[in-house]
Amino acid sequence: MNAPVKSPIKGKPLRLPGQSLEEERRKLLEDKLETPVFLAAFTLAWVAMEWMRYYMDSPPRPGIFTMIAVPVIGFAGWRDLRVLPKARALRQGIEGEKAVGQFLERLREKGYHVFHDLLGTGFNVDHVLIGPGGVYTIETKTWSKPLRGEPRIKFDGETLTAAGREPERDPVVQARAQATWLKSLLTESTGRTMDVFPVVVFPGWYIEQSEETLRSIWILEPKALPKFLDKEPQRLDPEDVTLASYHLSRFIRANERDRSAR
Repeated sequence: MNAPVKSPIKGKPLRLPGQSLEEERRKLLEDKLETPVFLAAFTLAWVAMEWMRYYMDSPPRPGIFTMIAVPVIGFAGWRDLRVLPKARALRQGIEGEKAVGQFLERLREKGYHVFHDLLGTGFNVDHVLIGPGGVYTIETKTWSKPLRGEPRIKFDGETLTAAGREPERDPVVQARAQATWLKSLLTESTGRTMDVFPVVVFPGWYIEQSEETLRSIWILEPKALPKFLDKEPQRLDPEDVTLASYHLSRFIRANERDRSAR
C-alpha cells in the first residue's frame, strides 16, 4: 500500500496579469459558443449523410433534415456573431494587462512589490504596486485606437474622453473606487492607515491631463509611470512595504483557497 502523499505547495500561487479576463473569456467560449458550434456541425453531418443516401437510392429524407439543420446552423451563426466580438475584446484586454504586467515587473528593481488581478466582490484590480512611494492601484484600459486621427485621451478633472468621445463606463470613477476599497482592506488587515493612489493606464494612447488633477489620480501611458514614481517622496519605509505586501498576499491566497473550495 502506497504511503499517503500531499502537494509540496503550501499556499496558492498569486494571480497573473489578466487572469480574470482569461477566465471570463474561457467561460464565454465554453458557455456560449461550443454548444451551438457542436450542434451545427452535428446537424450538418446528419444532413450530408441523408443526401448521400438520397443519391445512393436509399430511402431519403433530406427535406426534413434540412428543415432541422437550417435553424440550428442559423442559431450557431447568430451566436458566433454575438460572442466573437466580445471574445476578441476580452483577448485584447488580456494582452494589454499582460503587457502592462510585464512592464510593471521591472519596478521590483526600484523596491516595489507587484501584484496582479486582485479580486474583490464582483470586481478586480488589475495591478497593485507597494513600494517606497506608497501604494498604487493600476487599472489597465486596452482600448482600440481610431484608424484615423490621433489617439488622444483627455482628462480635465471631471470628464475623460477618448478620441473626443466619452466612454460608457468612466474608468476614473472605477479607479478611485478600487483605491478606496484597497485602502480599507489594508487598514483593516494591518491596523495602519495607508493611503492608496489610483492610476489608470492606456497602452498606446497620447494622454492630456491637467497638473491640478495629477494630485488625485494619474492618467498615463504605461511607459510614463516609472518617471512619475521617481518624482514621488518616500511614503513607506521598508518595514511598512513588507507589512502591506504580506497582508495583501495573505488576502489573495485566502481568496484563491475559497474559490478552489467552491
